[in-house]
Parts: sequence; structure tokens; C-alpha cells
Amino acid sequence: MAFMRPLGNTGLTVSALGLGTVKIGRDKGVKYPNGFTIPDDAAVIELLARARDLGINLVDTAPAYGHSEERLGKLLTQRQDWVIVTKVGEEFDNDSGESRFDFSPEYVRTSVERSLKRLNTDYLDCVLVHSDGNDMAIIEQGTLDVLNDLKKAGLIRATGMSTKTVEGGIATLQQADVAMVTYNLQHLGEVPVIDHAAAHQKGILIKKAFASGHLADDIVDPVQESLNQILGTSGVGSIIAGTINPKHLQENVAKARLACSEE
Repeated sequence: MAFMRPLGNTGLTVSALGLGTVKIGRDKGVKYPNGFTIPDDAAVIELLARARDLGINLVDTAPAYGHSEERLGKLLTQRQDWVIVTKVGEEFDNDSGESRFDFSPEYVRTSVERSLKRLNTDYLDCVLVHSDGNDMAIIEQGTLDVLNDLKKAGLIRATGMSTKTVEGGIATLQQADVAMVTYNLQHLGEVPVIDHAAAHQKGILIKKAFASGHLADDIVDPVQESLNQILGTSGVGSIIAGTINPKHLQENVAKARLACSEE
């Protein structure tokens, strides 16, 4: 597959590497091995420009990422050039450093309307439920049904869930367009969800491809090995990689392109 690839049957074309933006909006309660400073506007503008120059068109955000949505709404130009993925269900309290979850239909509608305003756009390319791990209970609440209604209303182009279980991932793909799953060299348990997506032309986004910076250190180039494995798996649309370092981003894109060319 090429670096640009279809996201299932959504009609969206995404870069094999997408830009995760938690680090532009939140620096508490994150699970990275090293600390970081939230970049200023000039640095975010430079990062986004570099991403586009490198061929990235997917940016991933969420209400739980602090001020990420609002900053993207202000700093992201050429809206039509970007595939914006955001989420519903999780809110992060910066004061307590803890998340709270609400998957009720009322909250979902309110959250989507707020994301549209924050991101300064009249449509969202993809909205995922930010699961707390109880995937099936969330689905049974009708959360995906609400997102699908908003899709029919033209506010969302694709719906789905960032899941944590195989059962939840497959159930999501049976009712929606996209599942975001964990997949890396050390975590293969959710591969059945990817296989289901490939068989049914559904979309897959990958989180924690580099184990949040905790990949095994007994491999010469664990990032390249991860990219080769993940991007060589049928059904994978894009890997979401969070970085605020343009040089780091450039290195990852080069490795992702190499992985795509070697399939």
C-alpha cells in the first residue's frame, strides 16, 4: 500500500502516519517516558506546516487533550487539506489531573457541537468515542447511534470508537465506520479487530504504535520494526503518532514511507 491510503469505505484518504496532538494541549496525566513543555503558537504553526510538507493530512485531537482542539481551530489553515479526527466521552480536568467520562446521548451531542466551534469548522471528518475500557456497555447505551445520527445530519463524515477490547472493536465496526486500536510489537491482542476491518472494508486507526515511547530496547531500530509490521498489516489506515518535535516527525515519516515501499 502507498503512504496515502483509504480509511476503509469512509471515502476519506489518509496518510499512513497521522499527527497526534495531546502534547499541544495538555502536559498532565500523560504517560510518556520524558517530560515536555507545551509549545507556543509559533512552534505549533511550524509543526503543522512541516507535517503538511511531509505529506501528512490527518490530525488527531480530543476534548480530553486539554486545549488541543481550540489551538488547532485557531492555528490550522487550509481546513480542506486536513482530515480531522476528534472524540467524545472523555473530559480531562487539569486541576485534578484526572479524566471523567460521560457517554450519554445528550453529552455526545453537546460535545460534538462544542468540537465544531473549537475547531472552527462546520464538519468533522471522524468522531470516535473515547472508551474508558467498557466498550460493550458504551455501545449498549446508544452512543454510536447518536454519532451516526449526527453523521446523517452532515456534521460528521465517519464515526467509530477508540476501543480497548476485541469484542468492542468488532462490535464498533459492525455499527460504525472506524475503530482505533492498540497495535505494536508488544501488543498483538487486538489484531482480530484489524482482520475484521480488512474483511469488511472498515477503517482502522492505530494508537500506541510505539508503546508511548516504551518500545523494547533490544531491537536495533524499534520504530522502523513497528512501522514495518503495522503498515504491512492489511486493513490499517493510519498510525497516530504524537510528537511536538519537527525533526522527530520528519524521521518518523521517512521510516513510514520506507515501510510502505517495502510492503
